[in-house]
Amino acid sequence: MTTGVCLVVGVGDGLGAAIAKAFAAEGLAVCMTRRPRNLDELERIAGEIRAAGGVAHAYGVDAREEDQMVALFETIEREVGPLEAVVFNIGANVRFGIRETTARVFTKVWEMACFAGFLAGREAARHMVPRGRGTILFTGATASVRGRDGFAAFAAAKHGLRAVAQSMARELGPEGIHVGHVVIDGGIDGVFIRGMRPNAEDLLAQGAILRPEEIAQSYVALHRQGRSAWTHELDVRPWKESW
Repeated sequence: MTTGVCLVVGVGDGLGAAIAKAFAAEGLAVCMTRRPRNLDELERIAGEIRAAGGVAHAYGVDAREEDQMVALFETIEREVGPLEAVVFNIGANVRFGIRETTARVFTKVWEMACFAGFLAGREAARHMVPRGRGTILFTGATASVRGRDGFAAFAAAKHGLRAVAQSMARELGPEGIHVGHVVIDGGIDGVFIRGMRPNAEDLLAQGAILRPEEIAQSYVALHRQGRSAWTHELDVRPWKESW
């Protein structure tokens, strides 16, 4: 028996999949999105959740498109059930020197990491506020709190997403909605990191990079806290405990 619905926007093989599986293990029906061209891969993750006894639905959606996001939330509420948790997990981590950063690159990164988060948060609020409950969580990064050479576009987008989350927390908290922003201040084990770090296994053993399954438990814990704390910013680092 499910205990509500969780939507995870931006599910790949790493943290997104781990978050979806963690919420499914909590008894929530999990809805997951990725771009339509990656729907087959998303269906594979949904199949793993179902095989473990969970409920999962996969949707091919471009989270930057307002009409697609509006339709997504309406479809889930109508066909799956009321949303209890929404997690925005799109990254868009790219590196370009400032002289090589084109207007197209800057705009695209902002659309993916900030504007899409605004759309997800807005639609979540529209459905949750009338019920007076719900959790909205945003995945941040080191770039959410400081810029770095080569990451002007990414840092600008992630700073913007953090501002959206903070503003939403202050506005929606009094209405019973728990808004959280999770700063992942470190590398996360997965295909991307392993492609860059051939010694990933050693780094894992040293605690120098983060395990997505452990980070995902922090998201579940934030959802559990929803009735007692309406705003939260969690800082997850590889050199300290996740709490």
